[in-house]
Amino acid sequence: MSQIIARLALVLTLAAPLPALADPIQRVINDQLSAFLADDFDTAFTYASPNIKRLFGSPERFGQMVRNGYPMVHRPEEVTMLDQQEMDGRVLQRVMIRDMDGRVHMLAYQMIETDEGWQINGVQILRAPEVGA
Repeated sequence: MSQIIARLALVLTLAAPLPALADPIQRVINDQLSAFLADDFDTAFTYASPNIKRLFGSPERFGQMVRNGYPMVHRPEEVTMLDQQEMDGRVLQRVMIRDMDGRVHMLAYQMIETDEGWQINGVQILRAPEVGA
């Protein structure tokens, strides 16, 4: 029972407006994750690049892809922004996400700058580094 209460408190905390981040790229990712937590796929879709919007066509199809292919993004328990790398006018933002089951996932968000600001042009699940003794 206490685990259920702890998870509910965490979800409510994550669903609350998150503090503003100084880095605009991290803010976009954070805002999209907040929208996913609220199941607000219309808002989450606004952070996607024009290519992603064309590929999925609607917030509903986009939301279905995220729920099925990126459950850790749909329901993160903990999010840690890591390093950024610039490549060919795009920025890769590495993000570590701990899912609701406690598993850690490393992701690379490909970001592009558009007339509307920074947008997410894709997310790649990275292989987590192996930990040895």
